[in-house]
Amino acid sequence: MSVKSDQNNILQSLKFYSSFLKTVNEEVFLKTPQQGEWSYSEVYAHIFSAHILSVIAIEKCLNKTAELKIRKPDWRVRLILFFGRFPPVKYKVPAVLADAVKKISKEDAANQLVKLQKRIEDIHVGFSKFNPHYKVKHPRLGYLDAKAWLRFILVHSKHHQRQIKRIEKMLQTI
Repeated sequence: MSVKSDQNNILQSLKFYSSFLKTVNEEVFLKTPQQGEWSYSEVYAHIFSAHILSVIAIEKCLNKTAELKIRKPDWRVRLILFFGRFPPVKYKVPAVLADAVKKISKEDAANQLVKLQKRIEDIHVGFSKFNPHYKVKHPRLGYLDAKAWLRFILVHSKHHQRQIKRIEKMLQTI
């Protein structure tokens, strides 16, 4: 779970989103599979807004403008980050992110994906000044340091890759 390996794994995950985007047409991209479920478009909007906020949290930690907290995250959070997977429970999006979940076009998604990839590629530079005591609060996981935020991006990205595959199955049955 080094910074470099997490960064590379995140970039691999973003390649999945890029490749998938090329395979789906605009109409299907925007289509809601069933009541209460997100469209591909909404998943993309969510991951972009969540990951950009996560990158900002990382930057705050690395620039030492975050809060100084000595305590480690809860054991459950550490397990999520260690195993790289959320428990198999459906989560409600935190209110702070729910407003950002809207439908975006494929072009918007492609542009935001390029920007996010660039931010992730550049992020490792700041880790030379990493201090585990500078933390920013996550809406569900509590206070995370820069390495934990980077790991969260990976876990979150993979979580939504699985969601994309579930949506694909739902749309095939319609």
